[in-house]
Amino acid sequence: MLTASRTTPAGWTLRAAVSAHAVAIAGQPVFAGVYLSGDYAGLGLHAAGADVATSIGYLQVIAAIVVWVRLRQAWPFVATMAVVAAETVQYFAGLDGALWLHLPLGVTTVVAVVVQFIDVWRRPLVREGAGRA
Repeated sequence: MLTASRTTPAGWTLRAAVSAHAVAIAGQPVFAGVYLSGDYAGLGLHAAGADVATSIGYLQVIAAIVVWVRLRQAWPFVATMAVVAAETVQYFAGLDGALWLHLPLGVTTVVAVVVQFIDVWRRPLVREGAGRA
């Protein structure tokens, strides 16, 4: 059935949240690099970017819950919770100056969000079992 392979509004909402999250988190290494190159205004940009990326991550949790409830797909919620948990730890590690944790966890988090972006765009987000006989 053709309609069974079309992404639902809940799926599009999750795609939008993951896409915004990917854009926001991609700026973080750039802002950190500006700071590390000697422009101390980059630290303010990095802090503001952390607030934005983390907030979008929490909105993504809500979208993933909607996908889980409406489409009966738990994997976006599980993946989102893993990313948001890592992002939250990384956020506080940055505030505390624990760069030994902040930097590698930051790289891991950026990669995880990019992988999640690819995953939500590579297939339709439809109700589990839709189109089956």
